[in-house]
Amino acid sequence: MAGKDHYSILGVARKASAKEIKQAYRKLARQYHPDVNPGDKSSEAKFKEINQSYEVLSDSEKRKKYDKFGENWEHADQFTRAGGRQPHRGFGTGGTTFEFGDMDGAGFNGIFDSILGDFSGRRGRRPARGQDQEYRVDVSLEEAYRGTTRVLETQVEEQCSSCKGEGCPKCGRSGRARRPQRLEVTVPPGVNDGSRVRVAGKGAPGHRGGAAGDLYLLISVRPDKRFQRTGDDIHVEVPVPLADAVLGAEIEVPSVGGKKLALKIPAETQNGKMFRLGGQGMPRLGDNARGDLFARIHVVLPTKLSKREKELFEELKTIRAE
Repeated sequence: MAGKDHYSILGVARKASAKEIKQAYRKLARQYHPDVNPGDKSSEAKFKEINQSYEVLSDSEKRKKYDKFGENWEHADQFTRAGGRQPHRGFGTGGTTFEFGDMDGAGFNGIFDSILGDFSGRRGRRPARGQDQEYRVDVSLEEAYRGTTRVLETQVEEQCSSCKGEGCPKCGRSGRARRPQRLEVTVPPGVNDGSRVRVAGKGAPGHRGGAAGDLYLLISVRPDKRFQRTGDDIHVEVPVPLADAVLGAEIEVPSVGGKKLALKIPAETQNGKMFRLGGQGMPRLGDNARGDLFARIHVVLPTKLSKREKELFEELKTIRAE
């Protein structure tokens, strides 16, 4: 910016008030903002120049030094301390880096918020985070136990890439277009019916370079014919022959993961007796712990008895009666 005048850049007189300077800046910032002129390097350079000028003239102390020392205003304190001769008055240099939030009062952030808020419905907008999306995923109990993956076919809404205003063949008048998205997602072990799993950054794309939203998987776990789930615990009914229930035995208990678990039942185990197998239930979502497996004994009475078997039961009946 050497050789350029901050007042000329903003198009205001040297006696302009702070209000007039701000109004001029707002007008120019709206005109040359990079979001309004995407890919235009000259507008980007002009916007930077405007910011530098406004940074100097909107600060009362900087403006005083600039009015007195011109382009050397940033070295004014050094000249004063050294007792040196006042430099030749000339045009300001600016040269500092613009950052939001450095200014007093409303600041650049507030100004840009109000400026860009006027661009509703137009392509030139500030970067904005994409919307979160939800997708329903149906899994079996075994998939919920082990974890699984799904390939989703979703529709992503994004800024129309070929929008030319009204009558655009892709989006009509909305400025937004949809495209298909094929996405593989992971369903972690331990999900339950109604679980909501977050897949970060896989939602709708952001606008104008903003971050993408998140994708949320809404889990539905199908009922299982053999196992009943209560929280992280699993309940299963195990058929046991009458003789094993009476005399005691080692039986096999099925688990959701497919593994057969050994369980010793004592003699005279009653029908409906419940046994707990600790840590053999569902994994807890986001944890290394597991629920428990509860095996309920279902004593199976013998059928199609032979003559000899009937005689033994008659004998047992007589003994028990005595």
